[in-house]
Amino acid sequence: MKKEFDKKYNPTWFGIMGRNFGGDVTHEAKHFIYFYPAQVSILLLNSS
Repeated sequence: MKKEFDKKYNPTWFGIMGRNFGGDVTHEAKHFIYFYPAQVSILLLNSS
């Protein structure tokens, strides 16, 4: 998923996927996505 975001929306995207993790990030609009499908959390954020 991270590689596809890099291709489509330009690098540099970082990805975290798993269960039972937490995070606190400051972000800009359109540079952050978080969703929770099927009991697995997925967090993608762009550092550019």
